[in-house]
Amino acid sequence: MNPFLSIVIPAHNEEARLPPSLEQIDAFLQTQPYTYEVIVVENGSTDRTVEVSEAFARTHPYVRVIKAAVRGKGLAVKVGMQEALGDWRFICDADLSMRIDDLPQFLPPQSGDAEIIIASREGKGAQRVGEPEHRHIIGRINNLIIKLTAVRGFEDTQCGFKMFNRHTAEDLFAVQQMTGIGFDIELLFIARKRGYNIKQVPITWYFDPDSRMRLIGDSMYLLAEIWQIRRNWFRGVYAPRKTVEPDR
Repeated sequence: MNPFLSIVIPAHNEEARLPPSLEQIDAFLQTQPYTYEVIVVENGSTDRTVEVSEAFARTHPYVRVIKAAVRGKGLAVKVGMQEALGDWRFICDADLSMRIDDLPQFLPPQSGDAEIIIASREGKGAQRVGEPEHRHIIGRINNLIIKLTAVRGFEDTQCGFKMFNRHTAEDLFAVQQMTGIGFDIELLFIARKRGYNIKQVPITWYFDPDSRMRLIGDSMYLLAEIWQIRRNWFRGVYAPRKTVEPDR
């Protein structure tokens, strides 16, 4: 029988941050009534990410470790989501900058009839803790660019915590092309075009000084990926939405 929940963690050079995050996730999952799995997707690390992940998996049989030799968060997420078996599939950043105790907001019944539920660090009810002002300003500029050029209606497309039901995940990740940080925008762009029901959940987000985000370089890379997403759409790269039976 497939698990109810899959948690997919992309991990690049996360030997320090990943073990305590896995411990917190384990403590949370042990209190839940449903079945679950955790998939760590290591992609191109040069540290002991694989070793610490496999060590944890040896004592926690619900954990799987997958090695993706090529670096790229979008690629790691796609690999993990396509390997996942859960009825609901959650993308979770390795730094656990959103408390794992907030995860029930992304699942029925709190998620309502949404097929995709995304965390938002902006808007009513959301909080950012410890983030330097200059990073927030650049993030808001990037979000404005995203709204003008790709997807409207989202105040935070880049937060690393997103939930998909099984059928939606199977449809969207089958056609995902972006291997870098633009994959979030791509998924939401396609989901909007295909009419999926998307819900935004305000969260409390804790800034980690060891953030992997490079403000200027990643912002420019994001613009290039947005251009590629729109080009892909007009060239018909994204296959039509699959016809599937609804979740029950």
